[in-house]
Amino acid sequence: MKAPRGRVARVLGGPARGATAVVALGPGELRLWQAGAGSRARRWVAGRGFTAEPGTFCVVPAGDAGAAQVLAGLDAEQPGGVVGFAALAVALGPGRFRVESPLGREGASRAALGWALGAYDFDRYRSAVRDPGRLAWPEGAARERVRAAAEATYWVRDLINTPANDMGPAELAAAARGLARRFGARLGVVAGPALREGFPAVHAVGRASRRSPRLLDLRWGRRGPQVVLVGKGVCFDSGGLDLKSAAGMKLMKKDMGGAAHVLGLARMIMAARLPLRLRVLIPAVENAVSGDALRPLDVIRTRRGLSVEVGNTDAEGRLILADALTAAGSPDLLVDFATLTGAARIALGTELPALFCNDDELAARLAACADAEDDPLWRLPLHAPYARMLRSSVADLSNVADGPYAGALVAALFLERFVDPGTPWIHLDLMGWNLGGTPGRPEGGEAMGMRAVFRLIEALARGG
Repeated sequence: MKAPRGRVARVLGGPARGATAVVALGPGELRLWQAGAGSRARRWVAGRGFTAEPGTFCVVPAGDAGAAQVLAGLDAEQPGGVVGFAALAVALGPGRFRVESPLGREGASRAALGWALGAYDFDRYRSAVRDPGRLAWPEGAARERVRAAAEATYWVRDLINTPANDMGPAELAAAARGLARRFGARLGVVAGPALREGFPAVHAVGRASRRSPRLLDLRWGRRGPQVVLVGKGVCFDSGGLDLKSAAGMKLMKKDMGGAAHVLGLARMIMAARLPLRLRVLIPAVENAVSGDALRPLDVIRTRRGLSVEVGNTDAEGRLILADALTAAGSPDLLVDFATLTGAARIALGTELPALFCNDDELAARLAACADAEDDPLWRLPLHAPYARMLRSSVADLSNVADGPYAGALVAALFLERFVDPGTPWIHLDLMGWNLGGTPGRPEGGEAMGMRAVFRLIEALARGG
């Protein structure tokens, strides 16, 4: 797998001298450009009907306006600038470009990040490699911050896009090990009898696969608030004995998307050298079918000591997360990412992760971070009365409800049973995949909510 650092450097950086100018025009700014342009350039732009509407652009050839330039209808000072520059990175194709318009720090950073996100391409298995356009760093951009966000996003996308034959529990552990080596973190791996004893639900879900399950435990930092990240690492989900349909199984290489997210977020945290104590917990399994697979209505024990009746073997993600959330203890902040329920996608669509949180003030702060980062989330309630849907007549609780309603809420309430009381907790139920390409979000694996959560954690680490 190619290093994200090299690929981001291919699309961001290089000299501005000699590069084609990109002129970002906000509302009403086209007239100002026209006032300084030559007559041929004005006629050219008018002839193409360019009015600087958001998301549009016009290539102006060299002439009496001087060198060739690109007029783009976008306002980089606004969050939408990320999407606008992402669209340009794809539409303009190979070449060297620079932003001519004066931008503030936020606008310059959005322009650079948008360009990098739009230029991403997963080419690991292709012989033909796309040559992306390269944008010189806009003046004033927060280079290290943008570079870290782009590299983390590339890595998350790469991990999710990698097919399951090359991304099993062992390969996920190798990715975590490489991250730990790079930043001087410590990685522990729990497997075999120790997993069966210490993380019985993780073992129960993963035992049917020839690729043995394991619990990854990465630790970094020695001072500051403690932050624990938990990511669902189901490297492929067949559904188990409650087998998925062919259509339902097709994208299940992405079911380790939660693990990819927490690794990407950890990468951002460590690259920024935030003053905090970080722990990352990833239960890595494959939900397979064999003679040793979990059966419907089996009862399993969890690390917390609660017994769970397995109402559906395809609701395995919450089982492995239960053990990991228990192991997290009581940090200053606990965040989990999981491609958990189809119900969240039905409610919010595939592009908007569902946010569950047990603290209203914390949820509001995260929502503000999501707005600032143009990284949307939408809060759904932890409606306590629905916990009755998890009742079991033979165990402490069931892993599913009997009916089809409120699936995302019921799953979140199940997880809440394994969070230490009083611990500030955020649960993100996300798709982790773009069904169709849009600017900055190409088809395939996607990082969702990661930048928003990083901004929240950064504020926590710095006392905000």
